[in-house]
Amino acid sequence: MKTEEYLENWRKGAVVTGGSEGHQVMHQLSQQAMQITTKINGSYHEPKEIVSLFSELIGKEVDESFGLFPPFYTDCGRNIFVGKNVFINCGCHFQDQGGIYIEDNVLIGSQAVLATVNHGFRPEERSNNHLMSIHIKKGAWIGSHATILPGIAIGENAIVAAGAVVTKDVPANVIVGGVPAKVIKKL
Repeated sequence: MKTEEYLENWRKGAVVTGGSEGHQVMHQLSQQAMQITTKINGSYHEPKEIVSLFSELIGKEVDESFGLFPPFYTDCGRNIFVGKNVFINCGCHFQDQGGIYIEDNVLIGSQAVLATVNHGFRPEERSNNHLMSIHIKKGAWIGSHATILPGIAIGENAIVAAGAVVTKDVPANVIVGGVPAKVIKKL
């Protein structure tokens, strides 16, 4: 199977068995991502250079309205999709093997974690990777130090409060906060 076929399969929700060919592809992609994120994080870049480097990282063109304050970390890169007018603040960690979809006009606060990978719960299955995509809809704002877990959708214009751990889908036009995150206000 080619890399693009693996990436597409993973976005549909897959289990990648530890030691399998797919697992080896995950490791190859992580090595490529580390090379590019080292460039992004290693020195100052003009905004146009950031757009170019991020496009290289994800393997597709990013709109010129995209903004990123390094450092930025990912262990795949190739399953990130970003719309227009997206801003990612410093220190974010994207574990994107399962796919991260970020629609237009989204803000992501510093140190946010978006994790699309979980592991088998039983000790003998711990090296298996369970992949599920994350979808962040238009106009959403993810606060600093928030964590979004695998398989979660954040509704349009929703706000995830700083430090929240999102374990369930978030409806549109609400604020969620806490651990685990719960609706605390309607917008």
